[in-house]
Amino acid sequence: MSTESLSIFSPQLAARFDALVEKYPLRRSALIPMLLYAQDEIGYLSDAVMEEVAERIGITTLDVRNVASYYSMLRFKPVGKYNVQVCTNISCMLRGAYDIFEHLQDRLGIGHKGVTADGVFSLEEVECIGVCCWAPALQVNYDFHDDLTNEKVDDVLASYRAKARSEQAEGGSAHA
Repeated sequence: MSTESLSIFSPQLAARFDALVEKYPLRRSALIPMLLYAQDEIGYLSDAVMEEVAERIGITTLDVRNVASYYSMLRFKPVGKYNVQVCTNISCMLRGAYDIFEHLQDRLGIGHKGVTADGVFSLEEVECIGVCCWAPALQVNYDFHDDLTNEKVDDVLASYRAKARSEQAEGGSAHA
């Protein structure tokens, strides 16, 4: 599929995909980066996303789904504009991650894998995010926040809520 063909992706992302598959000796090697870029633009891996990625690489949609289902960072359902992932692995757990997660559930009014009514936040409990030395920690989209307390979590939420309001006022994009 070329960038001139009908695509669900922006022209910029379609061109990036075309360049990406040429970068690797095997087109299939571009699968994970393509899925991550597609998820960033669309928000999740819909059937249409997986079908187009499969077509661009020259593999089956089932192959794409099988690979995508292995990785927890790839999503098959829409999430909030800001996806809050709370690490509850051993280091974070020992330093209060479950209290942080409960605090977020109370503040956001949603549970694990929930999305706020306004679509701004989603929340999930995840395994290690790789910042054990600064536990407890969470990740919002690609941003890390560590050495957390409930007060710091409130500040984090407030900053993303303000950012969402600002972007909405400017007519910003659906996903960060």
